[in-house]
Amino acid sequence: MAEKKNPVSAFFGAVGTNIKEIGTTFSEGDIKTKLSYIIFGFGPLMRGQIVKGIAFLALEIAFFVYMGSFGSYYLSKFSTLGTVATEKVGRKTVYGDNSFLILLFGLLTIIIIAAFILIWRMNVAENRREELLLREGKQLPSNKKVLGSLLDSNFDKTLLALPMTGIFVFTVLPILFMICVAFTNYDANHQAPTNLFTWVGFENFRQIFDFGGSGMGSTFFAVLGWTLVWAFFATFLDYFLGMAVAILINKKGIKFKKLWRTILVITIAVPQFVSLLYVYKMFTNDGLINGYLLKWGWIKSAIPFWTDPMLARITIIVVNIWIGIPYMMLIATGLLMNIPEDLYESARIDGATPFQMFKSITLPYMLFVTGPFLLTQFTGNLNNFNVIYLLTKGQPQSMNLVGNAGRTDLLVTWLYKMTVTDTNYKMAAVIGIMVFIVTAVISLAVYNILPSVKDEEGFQ
Repeated sequence: MAEKKNPVSAFFGAVGTNIKEIGTTFSEGDIKTKLSYIIFGFGPLMRGQIVKGIAFLALEIAFFVYMGSFGSYYLSKFSTLGTVATEKVGRKTVYGDNSFLILLFGLLTIIIIAAFILIWRMNVAENRREELLLREGKQLPSNKKVLGSLLDSNFDKTLLALPMTGIFVFTVLPILFMICVAFTNYDANHQAPTNLFTWVGFENFRQIFDFGGSGMGSTFFAVLGWTLVWAFFATFLDYFLGMAVAILINKKGIKFKKLWRTILVITIAVPQFVSLLYVYKMFTNDGLINGYLLKWGWIKSAIPFWTDPMLARITIIVVNIWIGIPYMMLIATGLLMNIPEDLYESARIDGATPFQMFKSITLPYMLFVTGPFLLTQFTGNLNNFNVIYLLTKGQPQSMNLVGNAGRTDLLVTWLYKMTVTDTNYKMAAVIGIMVFIVTAVISLAVYNILPSVKDEEGFQ
């Protein structure tokens, strides 16, 4: 068995191999190849590979045009994020540097430079490939064949070009921008273009772990603790109760099975925000629940469903059960029908009780098949914005929590408040990074111990 390489060693090994190949290509290459190190595509153009040569040359020209007219300006100011402040001279406002645009386009310029280096490496590799083919006496592909390959052997690249561009522009770049914001003082007092903001290093991360008077450490870990508790109950209560409902409906002798399933599915058909807002109104002090309980004389004063921190958390979990059970019931119904009836029949002959059959047959099968789904649900509940915000908006507030955090806030709703309400972008970015770290660590740790991952053929 081949020994697995350390990722770090593998990376530096690949870098060393590439550097060696670049040097070999230059030393053994002809004048066309050597000039291609400076003029992209020169070698392919001289060898008749017009399509590839023009493509490389066009990318090089586009890079230098971008850097000369746009990129170099923002890159030069990236280290400070701007030094010229906006001033008011008489009645006229003289705008200075815009830290937001400098950060955004400076970051984009760095990425474009990295892409330029990658294209340069591809240009060198193409020259190497062409030279080796010619030395072996082989003929280079025609331009028509190169263009045709975009709809044939290289059609995957053609098909994915636009989606990959979209992913970069709308996903990768915003994530990198958010990470950079976490290392600045970008907040309500440093709003571009009126006021500049700048780099502050790890100051924001120090604040999130500071348990002192002005620190957010106690609030962060309080919100994190409730986030984990919520995700645990929201995931596993829905999972086991949904499975129980599916088993009960599928049990022999139960009548009107389609009716019960239809009733549960109706809760999915109604838009979630409508249901949650209606439930919120039902449980207010003057809502339907308290109104009838007071009318019947069962209570003397309204139950503070949304104003008492512990009761609000319990109510949220209970309401989420009502929302989540139908999904799990549908999934469990399909899986339960795939469990061979022979297993249950053999268990009955051996004298197994219904609970023993559930523990030894049903549950292991369900956990094996739905393990990845269960992990997905848990990580999804860590970032479940809708249920929390539509029911309580993170309320009730507490004097012990800072940063506008409430007792029912999850990290994601707290992040939303910091961004929209407080315009505290720097701390919101830090919390966003912490949400990613928590989610990634839990996901990777659990994923690697799932039976369906460790033993893929266990139930075959």
